[in-house]
Amino acid sequence: MLLAPDREWATFRDPDDSNRRWMVDVTWLTSPWRCVFGCGCQGVLTAPTPEMEQGCCSYGAHFSDEDDRDRVVAAATDLRADEWQHSAAGARRGVTARLQSGGWRTRLVDGACIFLNRPGFPAGAGCALHLLALRQGVHFMATKPDVCWQLPLRKEDKEESDGTVTTTLSEFARSGWGAGGDEFAWWCTEAPEAFTGTEPVYRSLEPELRGMVGDTLYEAIAAYLDRRMANGNGNGSGKGVLVPHPALRKAR
Repeated sequence: MLLAPDREWATFRDPDDSNRRWMVDVTWLTSPWRCVFGCGCQGVLTAPTPEMEQGCCSYGAHFSDEDDRDRVVAAATDLRADEWQHSAAGARRGVTARLQSGGWRTRLVDGACIFLNRPGFPAGAGCALHLLALRQGVHFMATKPDVCWQLPLRKEDKEESDGTVTTTLSEFARSGWGAGGDEFAWWCTEAPEAFTGTEPVYRSLEPELRGMVGDTLYEAIAAYLDRRMANGNGNGSGKGVLVPHPALRKAR
């Protein structure tokens, strides 16, 4: 039996750093994944809990650095009580918690992130910081923790033996959560029901990708993937076939 490829990758030079190359997950970025929060998401607990509408907010958001933390703390001061269910708890105890291992995360209230509005709240279930972004007319990258607007995109750096850096741009798989991810009853990047979008990821998550890789590199990646989507290869000729995402192969 011949083995089929599991994923397809493409390598790009960093336009701003000659010491860095990017390994881009073509299979993930051309897939039709979409966020199904509130319409099929089963959460990240040890049993399916779609009725709780917690999505991936059950454990709080770990801040990438102090700037990330301070930006979210400042955004919280702009939230109104009618768009933030736990505003009283935030005012009383603050919105961040220090981790014993170092770093910070958003504080938890009743088993989930302090910014998560629960079902039954008049403004609706979901992130209060997302509501703030909508009211202010800005992208939610400006109000939410980095990990929240990036998920399920993932960027990882690896220093090579020659001193160069390889940055991998792929999906935030179950393994990205560490050992705890093995206990999830469900995870969206391996669930066929989440691969029902009308656009490929590199288009549906364009603002987030631009924020992660920069405009110049994004344009290069998008142009390449446009050609791959149209022709199946990178040079505009031939009839190559994209490698389907494992979740789509699972659904067949």
